[in-house]
Amino acid sequence: MAPFRRARVLITGGLGFIGSTLAIRLVHQGADVTVVDSMIPEYGGNLWNIEAVRDHVRVNIADVRDEHAMKYLIRDRDYLFNLAGQTSHLDSMDNPFPDLEINARAQLSILECCKRYNGDIRVVFAGTRQIYGKPHYLPVDEQHPLQPVDVNGINKLAGEMYHRLYHQVHGIRTTVLRLTNTYGPRMRVVDARQTFLGIWIRQLLDGSPITVYGEGRQIRDFNYVEDVVDALLLAASAPQAVGEIFNLGDDHPVSLMDTAELLVRLHRHGRYQMVPFPAERKQIDIGDYYGDYRKIAVCLKWKPSTSLSDGLRQTLEFYAKHYQHYWPLAVAA
Repeated sequence: MAPFRRARVLITGGLGFIGSTLAIRLVHQGADVTVVDSMIPEYGGNLWNIEAVRDHVRVNIADVRDEHAMKYLIRDRDYLFNLAGQTSHLDSMDNPFPDLEINARAQLSILECCKRYNGDIRVVFAGTRQIYGKPHYLPVDEQHPLQPVDVNGINKLAGEMYHRLYHQVHGIRTTVLRLTNTYGPRMRVVDARQTFLGIWIRQLLDGSPITVYGEGRQIRDFNYVEDVVDALLLAASAPQAVGEIFNLGDDHPVSLMDTAELLVRLHRHGRYQMVPFPAERKQIDIGDYYGDYRKIAVCLKWKPSTSLSDGLRQTLEFYAKHYQHYWPLAVAA
């Protein structure tokens, strides 16, 4: 995309899953890329994620809660992809205050820096479908009631609302993407803090059974990370996206059990097992979810292009080759 050639881009959470994939794409498009990441162990940052472009990216190890660092980093940027966040729903319930600081207060601080030091910056914020809570209807469109079921969802909603407010009141050019289940190379796989698909892939490659909670009938939609990066770049470059909120989603929602079966089939060995829902997870489970992405399809011509089968195959191949950079145990033969 021509808009990013020589553009000065800042990516918060830039050593994480989506941020690093976006950084690699932007480098290939000729952008001047700076990534900022706290490298807090639980949040998914990994320097090896940008190995492919390490000599072409500026890396700043800083926390988005550090107002002085963010003031410096935002001052001369053309684009801000605001992807930093605490993503674990369980962690947000066990210890809500870091989630509040990162997903709400820090977002307000970032936007204040934009207002005071770089009012012309273009901002894309990574929101989440978690803010909808348990769906009243399917597919879920952008007009669906917002009823988060956990602390993480409440704070992510606050972060989103700050971005909308600063556009409406202060003229900051913001766009919000409500992401669904994003997966692919570079996602966190040591645990389920980022996505359950990550730990499933680790279990499969380690020779352990995939753990599926409940009866596995919950329906989800999935987006491959490269398709999500397409959406982020379209949102940042299209004038008609300013001030808007867009759902991402997919045309082929699938049950968790069918997803586990597909992974086993692609890997050609392994198995999955059904286990009872842990009480702490059952309390915040949203049941079935899949999103209506017609708005972004019409407005920005975005449509996911990677099938779940192709995306999972590429993801398995990536971790089979590079597992030593993501977890210490040897991969089963």
